[in-house]
Amino acid sequence: MATVRRDDRLTGLQGFMCVGFAGIFSKTATAPLEVVKILNQVGSFHCRAGFVHSFARVSCSEGFRALWKGNLVSCLRLFPYSAVHLAAYRKLINLHMDEVGCISQWRAICAGSLAGIVAALVSYPLEVAETRLVVQNMRDPTYRGALHVLSSVYRHEGLCALYRGFSLTVIGAVPFSLGCYMVYVNLDWLWQEPSFRFTPLQNFISGCLAAGLAQTLSFPFETVKRKMQAQSALLPQAGSVDVHFSGMLDCFRQTVRSNGFLSLWNGLAANTAKIIPYFGLLFTCFEACKQVCLYHNGYIVSPLSFQPAPGVDQSLGPNELQEVQRYLSNRGFSSPQNNMDDRW
Repeated sequence: MATVRRDDRLTGLQGFMCVGFAGIFSKTATAPLEVVKILNQVGSFHCRAGFVHSFARVSCSEGFRALWKGNLVSCLRLFPYSAVHLAAYRKLINLHMDEVGCISQWRAICAGSLAGIVAALVSYPLEVAETRLVVQNMRDPTYRGALHVLSSVYRHEGLCALYRGFSLTVIGAVPFSLGCYMVYVNLDWLWQEPSFRFTPLQNFISGCLAAGLAQTLSFPFETVKRKMQAQSALLPQAGSVDVHFSGMLDCFRQTVRSNGFLSLWNGLAANTAKIIPYFGLLFTCFEACKQVCLYHNGYIVSPLSFQPAPGVDQSLGPNELQEVQRYLSNRGFSSPQNNMDDRW
């Protein structure tokens, strides 16, 4: 799946904040597609006229702001999810490395999937809160916000309700990893050149293809998971879920019996339409934030350009570069960056 690349010239906090801000920006920009996708998966009446008409139905029945239902909690979920995912991924990568520090693509993808499961376990209640906020009617809300969702579900439905459907995250990780692996093992054949020669555009397209195939293969599990998250006696029409079920397997069975096998992929059009703008905005915003941080750290001449600052060793870490600049300042030498400032 497409991810932003780590830059050792950023501090850990700077890298985390760049990823977080980029994630918030891209999620907010593509939130209407996410809302329509979830409503399609649950089976709400908004989506019975098709993917395109869903946007008009939601905005007409609940107002234009309804297209961003649940976006705040979705953005808040990014921070615990990203932090746990990164820590777990680094730990798993270190465990699977060989003696010379190398790791196969298959093991790296499996490590990423396992790290995603661990991160999902920590942040899963927020995902349940997001789903409940999306399926409720904004003009007659049952919940006032994420905290109210969590407290209300815990009080009336129990702790297990906050993790209802989590097993599908674990099961869905298998086809998701398989989809990523199928793309990445064929990249050399696809581009007719080795992976180390890929341009940023080729890497972006490869990431989108991997995400698209992986999400398509795991989509039925996510559809059933969303139905299980949304189903509640506290919400009107039991959370707008289009089938009644007693558990995971029964949900699969009732969905296929009532709506057909392909209904397990309801919302795939919205999800597919979201992939390119989501990752495009994610990478663009991340690079813009990174430029600002690199300029602040003294590596580049301007926050609008990646041109390296003259005389600055780009291989040094931020703390090491500050130590060098401090040493030169104490010895009475002017750094190249200061000389440029003097010219201005």
